[in-house]
Amino acid sequence: MANSEQAEGTSADIRAVARVGQICALFGPRVIELTAAEVAERTGLNRTTAYRYCSSMVAAGILDRGSRRGTFVLGGLMLELGALALGRQRIVEIARPHLRKLSAAVRMTAVLGVRGSQGPVVALVEEDTSHPVVLTVHVGTKLDASAAQTILLLAYSDQATMDLIAGDLSPAERARLEAEVNTARQRGFSFVRHRGGSFGLAAPVFDEKGLCATVAVLGAGDVTDLSGPLDQLMATAAALTDELGGEPVSTA
Repeated sequence: MANSEQAEGTSADIRAVARVGQICALFGPRVIELTAAEVAERTGLNRTTAYRYCSSMVAAGILDRGSRRGTFVLGGLMLELGALALGRQRIVEIARPHLRKLSAAVRMTAVLGVRGSQGPVVALVEEDTSHPVVLTVHVGTKLDASAAQTILLLAYSDQATMDLIAGDLSPAERARLEAEVNTARQRGFSFVRHRGGSFGLAAPVFDEKGLCATVAVLGAGDVTDLSGPLDQLMATAAALTDELGGEPVSTA
């Protein structure tokens, strides 16, 4: 009887941990705050259970109360653990001086992205502060399907990764993404211009297992000639690949 109860308790604990992970995964660049009702709707939990989970996660530091009444955001513990996990990756320390040099050379913010469970995650940022307006992105940000680094990741990934990242896109949006991925695959780099005039230019970094990271520069304005920044970016990606013991992979 005791063994049976212990087994059930262990199973319940595992389900609880899985639920916590499921709730944490709901947050991202476009989902900063969620109510318990929204958590319930997206996880299949009833509202009371979802609220209990969120409240318990606040007590543990996994979530915090949001700025709007009744909302929750990722907590300090998650931010600390995320930064620690990213910081422990070898590529981050190796890339730091390379990104600093790249940013200074092209006078743009340089960004390192690593593969996360749901697409690329920003692991390192070297801001360019030589302009009145500083373009940047926070470490730990999960990049969405519109980012140049996401498009480049997809160019070197399988169909399952495309299905995961493009799962919430409309057919027209997915077709546009697939076209951008094909272009990046042929070029060996990705260029994306965003609304508001900003743009991202990304190149792949390889280790002995294949694509391990992407490095990008963020710029703004109507830059007519990107050959200089692109040359510097590709040289940085090649230097990182060489230092990591990788070899460039052709997808054409």
